[in-house]
Amino acid sequence: MAQQNEPAAQPQPLLSVPDGIFLMVGMVIGVGIFKAPSLVAGNTGSMVEFMGAWLLGGAISLCGALVYAELASRYPHTGGEYAFLARGLGRIAAFLFAWSRMTVIQTGAIAAVAFVFGDYASEIAPLGAHSSAKWAAICVVVLTALNFAGTIESKTVQKVMEVVLISALVLLGLFGFFAGQDAPQPAASINPNASFGLAMIFVLLTYGGWNEAAYISGEVRDARRNMTRILVVGIVAVTALYMLVNAGYMAALGLGGMAQSKAVAADLMRLIAGDRGAVVLALIVCISAFTTMNAAIFTGARTSYAFGQDFRAFRLLGAWRARGSTPANALLAQGAITLALIAASSVTPDGFSAMVAYTSPVFWTFFLLTGATLFVFRARGGEQPAFKVPLYPLIPLAFIASCAYMLWSSIDYIRNPMFGPSFGDMVLAGIVIMAAGIPLYWLARK
Repeated sequence: MAQQNEPAAQPQPLLSVPDGIFLMVGMVIGVGIFKAPSLVAGNTGSMVEFMGAWLLGGAISLCGALVYAELASRYPHTGGEYAFLARGLGRIAAFLFAWSRMTVIQTGAIAAVAFVFGDYASEIAPLGAHSSAKWAAICVVVLTALNFAGTIESKTVQKVMEVVLISALVLLGLFGFFAGQDAPQPAASINPNASFGLAMIFVLLTYGGWNEAAYISGEVRDARRNMTRILVVGIVAVTALYMLVNAGYMAALGLGGMAQSKAVAADLMRLIAGDRGAVVLALIVCISAFTTMNAAIFTGARTSYAFGQDFRAFRLLGAWRARGSTPANALLAQGAITLALIAASSVTPDGFSAMVAYTSPVFWTFFLLTGATLFVFRARGGEQPAFKVPLYPLIPLAFIASCAYMLWSSIDYIRNPMFGPSFGDMVLAGIVIMAAGIPLYWLARK
């Protein structure tokens, strides 16, 4: 293993609690809320079950946020989950996480967002067969090239885009209530292959990103105390917003209309303001996806760069390009993997769902392992953190049980005839690639 050089500059605690909450909400609210509700509707049998799934998603995320709050209180570090796993379960667990983040979790997430971009871009300018996949690939190439050149989105633009997105979601939910008063709603048909576990996969994917707040804990003022406020307030705010938006979808389109929709938010805007309204909404979603992908490409490449710095076997990823100040090799590798995933998913019935199938088992595996580290740290004793999870061990056990259920549900995806055998292949591919990190770790040690 290569000796890692300590950088001259260290992260500074410059973020206040409002800054942290704003960043966390921005990490969570991406494009999933414009795509996932139709898939959740197709796997639930009633309005109560549909809305209950979104409320349950918020409760599970809140349990996880409390666990992460104690972990961040114990070890505030910009390495986030990588640092927790290394301290709690050893370097092999941390290595597997970094490997999986590079090849499955982060690249799969980028590809999933790219497909949502493609679905809505196709509402504006369709590109023929496999239009969504073509737009997805174009977006990945453009953003990778911009990051390679050193073009970094400014914080001001990022904040403006988040404000526009949150405002658009609030208005979308409110408009849905007014549009639903006179609009005819398709009857909901019973899907014989419906699965509540599958519905929860899409719900929790839409809530995903709150855990990324752990990566800012090294830059939050008095992080041992304030990370709790950031995580809890952020999750409550996101849950309230998601409940509002989904209630608006339900009021306007009904469960049946949502289940049949390819772009549920665009269909709602079409109902309210005709085709022009749908185009405006599609443009907002595309901008949101573009912003989300740019942030994911930026952070993902730097994770791979740090990985290359730690292990000589991956030292090519640890090369820094002075011109433009970018991790050039890591960006190119990440872009290539993402394009390969888009190509593989383009032959499936829905590229977004295929990427969910690919990433979910691996994602929930490491979520479960991270939750387990809390029990390790408690057993070791030592210095008491500023925040401790209330109702211990019930809340951490509830979070771990939820992770185990979601892990099982994401693997059970393989047997769901709703998506066909190609989705089962994506599930297996993600698991196999994660497992390939085990022999790679032993090689990297040498």
